[in-house]
Amino acid sequence: MIKFPVNISVIIHHCQKVLFFGNLLILAGIALLSCREGAKGKDWEWREYHGGPDRNHYSPLEQINRENVHELEPAWAYHTGDSGQIQSNPIIVDGVMYGMTAGVLPFAVDASTGKEIWKMPKGERVQFSVSRGLAYWESGDDKRILYTNGEWLYAVNAQDGVPIGTFGTGGRVSLKSGLGPQATSKMVLSNTPGTIFGDLIIMPTRVAEDHHAALGHIQAFNVRTGELAWVFHTIPHPGEYGYDTWPKDAYLNQGTGGANNWAGMAVDRERKMLFVPTGSAAPDFYGKDRLGANLFANSLLALDAETGERIWHFQFVHHDILDMDLPAPPNLITLRRDGVQIDAVAQVTKHGYVYVFERESGEPFFPIEEVPVPASTIPGEEAWPTQPLPKIPVPFSRQTITPEDISPLAENRDELLEILLNSGYQGPFTPLNEAGMLVFPGLSGGALWGGAAVDREGVMYINANEMARYMGIGPSKKGTPIEGMSIGEQLYRRNCAVCHGEDLKGQKGSEYPPLLNINTRMEKGTAEMVLTQGKGLMPAFTGLSEGEREAILQFLWGEDSIESDEPGIGDHASRINEPDYVINRYSKFLDSKGYPAISPPWGTLNAIDLNSGEYRWKIPFGEYPELLEKGIPPTGSESFGGPLVTEGGILMIAGTADGKFRAFDKENGELLWEYLLPAPGFASASTYSVNGVQYVVIACGGTRMGTQKGDAYLAFKLNASDN
Repeated sequence: MIKFPVNISVIIHHCQKVLFFGNLLILAGIALLSCREGAKGKDWEWREYHGGPDRNHYSPLEQINRENVHELEPAWAYHTGDSGQIQSNPIIVDGVMYGMTAGVLPFAVDASTGKEIWKMPKGERVQFSVSRGLAYWESGDDKRILYTNGEWLYAVNAQDGVPIGTFGTGGRVSLKSGLGPQATSKMVLSNTPGTIFGDLIIMPTRVAEDHHAALGHIQAFNVRTGELAWVFHTIPHPGEYGYDTWPKDAYLNQGTGGANNWAGMAVDRERKMLFVPTGSAAPDFYGKDRLGANLFANSLLALDAETGERIWHFQFVHHDILDMDLPAPPNLITLRRDGVQIDAVAQVTKHGYVYVFERESGEPFFPIEEVPVPASTIPGEEAWPTQPLPKIPVPFSRQTITPEDISPLAENRDELLEILLNSGYQGPFTPLNEAGMLVFPGLSGGALWGGAAVDREGVMYINANEMARYMGIGPSKKGTPIEGMSIGEQLYRRNCAVCHGEDLKGQKGSEYPPLLNINTRMEKGTAEMVLTQGKGLMPAFTGLSEGEREAILQFLWGEDSIESDEPGIGDHASRINEPDYVINRYSKFLDSKGYPAISPPWGTLNAIDLNSGEYRWKIPFGEYPELLEKGIPPTGSESFGGPLVTEGGILMIAGTADGKFRAFDKENGELLWEYLLPAPGFASASTYSVNGVQYVVIACGGTRMGTQKGDAYLAFKLNASDN
């Protein structure tokens, strides 16, 4: 036997140290797993719209990652029973998923199984528009869901959906509360959930886009009582900052309105700062009656979240006459410059730019310069001579259409080229004219309501549309009757034909369906409600009297006649305050087959490092299967809905008419996984974990761009079929 001259006490001491540090490592590993995957501790939730108050569509979960995302399978499906477009980004709190149906009603399901917990009865439905989600608030045992339907903001118990009787009157308050007396008879609703700050909820609103538009003031309501807490005037009152950028009576809402936030907001709760992007002033395309820069339309507002007082602002479009409203909430991000971390706010736009500002001061992170733009040829209109454009990053959407940009796939290329050459198009911000003008970029994006995702490194991921519009503006007939034509047809031509066509055939490949034989597809009462309340892209025609709406329906149902007891066109309520010029052409710029008339790509997915402004990658996003079958490379397509990015290194997004849900490697844009949904998912996905298992869920409502309808929320997890 070999004997070693060792000290047994030393051995025991070292063993104890190894065991001690080994146990520490084990405990640290368990804690790390719990933090990353919710394995043993509190699960990672998706408590707010777009994932959090920063609206970054980001999750630290990495159980699903670039190495295993190809194993993703459906875990459960929940059918709302109400088919149609669903744009909702569901929230997940305490293992419960809350979402909205196509009929704009809330529901709650078990987030791990999809089993229904409660759903609002259909009898409560009053809105025909869409909903992009809802808000959650809690204080102790008081847990509430807040959502909108029609002009109403509702509060219900999160556990059973029962209305909170002490909130407003019978559990609801009107979104018209702080908009002044003119709003009473006008369309006001909300497609986007409110933003929670303490006991306040600050509400987005959607208003009309013509001379009947309500004011778009920003309103904060008390979550407990429903009382109006504060109002910020986006069309300033006398004595307020920005009042001199409008005609002196604009604030009275006589023929001018809008400047509303419809896209949602972000909030820095630590700094008590609310970041609010606003839309266009109304009427959208003619500004003779609102000459001036029009603050605070088309602006990013930094407000004191407690009081609504302005801290700073930046206006992206001065005196907007092309509907360049801000389409999505801003992103609150932290960037690096010269080794220093800087808290910033980034705003994407319809015209394809990303503007970045220091969060507290509003100072641009990258240079912005005022660039000369074309003048208007419309009498009385005064287009603003310059517009502010950032020098960095370069735009994520093309900015011009040249003859070389007309699609090589178009069979009627010569006709499309003639339209371009005859339009007088001079590039971005070319005002509309009477001959017909191409608008590019804008209206359909660049960026849209789905917004952008940003990861912890400050890389932004944004899906972009490349769709031109063919539009025109002409003199208003000011109520001139058309001899030999019924009142109903005259009203249809004045209010509906610009989108649905004088022949009622709609626009091929667009969002504007045919109305021929609508009586075989829709009940007359439903059609009357759509006229009154709006639906999807269609605004509410609140400027029409009940008799005028009935006259239009009689025309569509073939029940009208030239002889009528209706008053003459000149007496109609819809003519009150009508501007001198109105839109007379409003269509997508498409080829004879219904494809975009410009050359591909027609949609892209972009990764932009906002620290430097440099692009990581850019790829076509979306496809047309019939073109792929002909050997044509992926063209990209329009997309509606936003991306989701995770710490697992993946970028997930649906949103295209081809109906696919896709996962990409966020580092290089490589496609890692795709799944054909039961109906296209024109919505933004959410991800969360329950009992240590990560899920991803997407609403599949279809309907848009002529796709099939659906009513499902579909959740995925890894190797679902093995469980």
